[in-house]
Amino acid sequence: MSPVLVGRGAELGELDAAFAEVRAGHARAVLVGGEAGIGKTRLMREFGRRAGDHGAQVLTGGCLELGVDGLPFAPFTAILRRLVREIGADGVAELVGGRTAGLARLLPEFGEPADDGTGQFQARLFELVLTLLDRLAARGPVVLVIEDAHWADRSSRDLLAFLVRNLGAVAALMIVVTYRSDELHRSHPLRPMLAELDRIDRVARHELGRLSRREVGELMTRLRGDEPPGERVEAFFARSEGNPLFVEALMEADGQIACELPESLRDLLLAGVQRLPDETQELLRIASAGGARIEHRLLAAVSGLGEVGMTRDLRPAVAGNVLVVDGDGYAFRHALIREALHDDLLPGERTRLHTRYAEALEGDTSLVPPGRAAAELAYHWHAAHNVEWALISAWRAAKEADRAAAYAEDLRMLERVLELWERVPDAAAKIGEPYDKVLEYAVIAADLAGDSERGIRLATAALREIDDPHRRAFILEARGQMKHRAGHREWLADLRAAIALIPVEPPTVARARALAGFAQYVFMGTANDEARAASEEALVVAAEVGDPLAEASALQTLACMEDRTAYDTQDFQLLDRAERLAVEHDLEEQRLRSAINRSHFLEGAGRHAEAVETARRGMDLAREWGRFRTQGSFLAINYAESLYSLGRWDEALAGIELALESDPPRPHRSSLLGLSGDVLFARGDLEGAAQRAALCRQNRAWEIDRRLQEYLPMLRLEAELLVAEGKSAEALAHLSELLDYTGRPDDARYAWPGLIVAARAADSADALAPFVERAAATAAHGALQRVQHDTFFAEVARLRGEDPGWEQVIDGWRRLDQPYSLARALVSAAQADAAHGERERAAARLDEAVGLATGLGATALHAAAKDLAGRVGAGGARASSHGLTARELEVLRHLSLGHSNRDIAERLFISAKTASVHVSNILAKLDAANRTEAAATARRLGIGLD
Repeated sequence: MSPVLVGRGAELGELDAAFAEVRAGHARAVLVGGEAGIGKTRLMREFGRRAGDHGAQVLTGGCLELGVDGLPFAPFTAILRRLVREIGADGVAELVGGRTAGLARLLPEFGEPADDGTGQFQARLFELVLTLLDRLAARGPVVLVIEDAHWADRSSRDLLAFLVRNLGAVAALMIVVTYRSDELHRSHPLRPMLAELDRIDRVARHELGRLSRREVGELMTRLRGDEPPGERVEAFFARSEGNPLFVEALMEADGQIACELPESLRDLLLAGVQRLPDETQELLRIASAGGARIEHRLLAAVSGLGEVGMTRDLRPAVAGNVLVVDGDGYAFRHALIREALHDDLLPGERTRLHTRYAEALEGDTSLVPPGRAAAELAYHWHAAHNVEWALISAWRAAKEADRAAAYAEDLRMLERVLELWERVPDAAAKIGEPYDKVLEYAVIAADLAGDSERGIRLATAALREIDDPHRRAFILEARGQMKHRAGHREWLADLRAAIALIPVEPPTVARARALAGFAQYVFMGTANDEARAASEEALVVAAEVGDPLAEASALQTLACMEDRTAYDTQDFQLLDRAERLAVEHDLEEQRLRSAINRSHFLEGAGRHAEAVETARRGMDLAREWGRFRTQGSFLAINYAESLYSLGRWDEALAGIELALESDPPRPHRSSLLGLSGDVLFARGDLEGAAQRAALCRQNRAWEIDRRLQEYLPMLRLEAELLVAEGKSAEALAHLSELLDYTGRPDDARYAWPGLIVAARAADSADALAPFVERAAATAAHGALQRVQHDTFFAEVARLRGEDPGWEQVIDGWRRLDQPYSLARALVSAAQADAAHGERERAAARLDEAVGLATGLGATALHAAAKDLAGRVGAGGARASSHGLTARELEVLRHLSLGHSNRDIAERLFISAKTASVHVSNILAKLDAANRTEAAATARRLGIGLD
């Protein structure tokens, strides 16, 4: 069993919710299914630990694989034996009123089984077990876990069904049953029992799914202690298909993926196959060469079996859950079953089978769905070791994949062509392209697929083969851009070299594009002056040579460099021109870039809802065009950022997880992790937020060119975590990197949120002075930055003892429809109101803040608002314990902590005289001679000291 539990938050939540019902006196049963290795046992251990922490007695019993032929009542025997160890046989006897003879059928320690001659001993045993659980539950909640119920014997199944049907008789009982769903063939005796139990109101049934790609990566990280590269995660995910046990079994000691299946895993995978008839096993071996999914007609053609023979031999495999019906074909329940069967084929047998598949498809491509023939032929000719046809079919498959925007598959096929090139005489003639052109196509495919590291290697190889300066410039530009995305420091040199290769005269498309590409990648970094000059030159050259791509790209860069204007206007003139060109000339990359920039501008202007829709439409296009891993993941950042602003945090997290699943470039990954950390922090999950912040720091994406959009949000989140830990001075020191003005277009955009955190962390105006100086020199473009500016200086006024002017700030956040920022401003304003004796206005503000925080799930802010509401007396003078008012209870709590009247007055925003009056009233009502006696009386009576 794995020591690590990943990706089971929802399932744990369901179990916790059911247990909460049990603690409230409502018995529940939960049926948990899942294939072998999916993590049922680990889930039960974690749930059992959590239930035990809440006072539950957790009793676990497992069924044995020999169940039907062997030990009856095996799980219940194990549970009873544990009870005897814990409370002794006498303790068990006491619980069942001394009727232990009936339990002797489960445990010999209770003597000889009783038999009254009526034949009703099983019914009496069932009632006795129910009584035992009832008496145990009277002492506290009981969780009964029956594991591996697919192996349960008939007697155990009957007793289990009896207990579930009689849940109403035991209030504080929770029954959890786990079973392997992949073992439940159509005639399995557990199937009808589960269906029957699932119809009972108190019963819930859950199926554990496989882990997502991101969750597999998280599991690998936690098993090894460091984050694996994306391509390794992809390899583990593809081969394990998200089964946690398979991920662990395939992991070598160095974290690499095993080439061959470990014997223990092979035995587990083939156990179901070996129970099938010999004819079925033979057909499965043939099917294993066809891939994880195979069409019925193709299998028939290769096997040579008629329809009757196919049906006869396939039926046991489907009934045994080795194959599943999938449309007009079949799929192995897990790809590793196919791999284990395929590995068992003899070398010659494997070659002959793949040759038969390839020849069948060459003769009739309709044996597979449209669009699949090229890829299938490439697979089979390669597996058949026919190098000439493997090269030709891989080239065809690459072209087909490119047409379908399947760039990762395109890259894989082109790399195969390159690998086979030297082994095929006259390869260029056979595919109609020279080696260097194939390399260039592979660079383009890698770039489009977002596989930057492979693209860099291919580009380097292409530069060794290509002499033409224009083609070399194109490859250098692509390599530089991929180096930037991959985090290589020397990326800028490649972009400069690309421009240097192409002369100024005569004007060319190559120079226009090299200039535009250079400007796009450097304008957010340290070379923004060069970016402006390059963009302007690119526009001139593009106009001369008539290149809409370079023109659209340069216009977008110039629009971004003027973002301060964009935040203040309803009109995006440069961006609109670029987008018109992109649409008119079907420039996919530029259309997606336009969606990225437009959603960025809209969010920066405080137009969050418009930004969400713009980013969402762009994400849809990125998926359609096969660019989600690169530009789509960038759009997901903007999408999630705007949803966060709107308080739609669940949607934001869903968008973030979707993008992380795509294995985005490092800078995108860093931003996505940071945004999820912001949500977790706001919701009070400081540990989760800290983990995300640490991953951002580890990712080091900003070090490529210190782009503010990746670096400053991470810096701010780290500072907020320090403040939450009570380390305000450290937080202020951490934010000192904000003090230097960068001169970049987005400086103000990312500086203001950090400046606000600094203002909240400072304990004096003097400590904040350098940040005030920085803020005074920082522009505030657009409605959002103006409200951020006002928020910062309201906090400054608070520290100086001046009027903060919170009304203007609150109105600003309300207009922008940012509920979290509004709630925080309301709490700050309420503090100021209370300090000036405006308790009613403070109470009204806090009431709104609590409502907003509740809706958001912002637990820390909710608690702060509720605490402040209590301290300012927002609850009024309602009658309370022993005649004490709500305010007197607050005073009593502070009094019991040893606070003086002056201390109490400061904490509750009242005068020392008023505090003294409250203390006198408390002493009188509790008939106490002094403050110490009042506190002691309150503790004895249990009055309001929690």
